[in-house]
Amino acid sequence: MKRWIGPLAVLMACAAATHAAALHFAPSFIMSRAMEALAARGIALHRFTSPQRVTPQSQSVVRSSPDLYYALCRYDLANPGTQISVRMGAWPDYQSLSFFAAQTDNFATIRGTGREVVVRLLALGSAPEDGAIVSPTAKGVILIRRLAPDAEAFAAATTAGQADSCRITWRDRIAAPSLD
Repeated sequence: MKRWIGPLAVLMACAAATHAAALHFAPSFIMSRAMEALAARGIALHRFTSPQRVTPQSQSVVRSSPDLYYALCRYDLANPGTQISVRMGAWPDYQSLSFFAAQTDNFATIRGTGREVVVRLLALGSAPEDGAIVSPTAKGVILIRRLAPDAEAFAAATTAGQADSCRITWRDRIAAPSLD
């Protein structure tokens, strides 16, 4: 029995290392594939893309709720000094604004308001500004959800979505052209 202790210890160490590596690398891999898939589906960079209504035919793997209107904006803050300014249009029912980093983690969620939200990377040695949301990664996805349980409400949510804004700006400057 003593001769099995060494190989079992090596096996356990390899299993633990494999498990830790999977937990560390899988979220980034999953999100990079998701970002590629979103780009292939036409989800704009630094702009909200209006969705089609969710049906079983349009969602083959992950089934999003058919009662919600979803709008997505991919962002990339890799250029120094860039930030994203986000605004949701007015909606009389439930709506939320969620921010997802490159490791798939939801780092902020805000219930619907008409105010502008700024998202930026935190430069080394600096403190976050009041009201700014700090993204833990340079790339990510912003998601708006609106309760729209039927075709009429979905059409109204689409109209409200025309007032949604996701645009890249530079600190100390107002607006900049899109970097698509």
